[in-house]
Amino acid sequence: MVYCPRAVIFDMDGLLVDSEPVWNAAERAVITARGRVHDVARQVGMVGLRLDEYWSKMAAIYELEEQVTTLIEDVVGRMRAAVGEQAQPRPGARELLAFLEAHRVPIALASSSPNVIIDTVVESKGWLNHFTIRVSGDEVAHGKPAPDVYLEAARRLGADPAHTLALEDSVNGARAAVAAGMTCFAVPDLSHATRAAFDGVTPHVYDSLHDVLAALQDCAFA
Repeated sequence: MVYCPRAVIFDMDGLLVDSEPVWNAAERAVITARGRVHDVARQVGMVGLRLDEYWSKMAAIYELEEQVTTLIEDVVGRMRAAVGEQAQPRPGARELLAFLEAHRVPIALASSSPNVIIDTVVESKGWLNHFTIRVSGDEVAHGKPAPDVYLEAARRLGADPAHTLALEDSVNGARAAVAAGMTCFAVPDLSHATRAAFDGVTPHVYDSLHDVLAALQDCAFA
């Protein structure tokens, strides 16, 4: 059965752009600058968390004594300098955005990243006109996997969550979307997730945004 949403909300990192390797490099630089050995295997299950929650866990894992806000300032500064140039659109991203625009489907962006990173990515990819509504996890009470950021994006869109499609690459993000009452299509970023990881979270798992576009092609959008 074809699912035809009335609005679509996108995650950003790992879904629209391949920014997870850029985040990993920035995190590694922060950790190694403090004399620790960075090991991504120790961070399993943390992708998609808001930065304050993520770096609270990182500080504990790597036994860092600095304030979490200082660590976040460091990693965000490194990301801001690199992400616009180094993070490229995921396969099918531009085509899906063009399709939704052509069919006048309202869209928004809901990301755990801070606004400065969201704005840098959106501007660098020429997506400012697509994403006039952008919500950061920093703007809501609870980060993913809580539903807050998706509910706020839907509120700003004037969209009913029950008729809204959320697109995610991480399990934490998918849990947030489902908790918001949305249908979630997952496109796993294979740098940190697998198709099997979404079992019990969402049955809608795709290999790329090209496949998501194909799934929406038969919709008769108003």
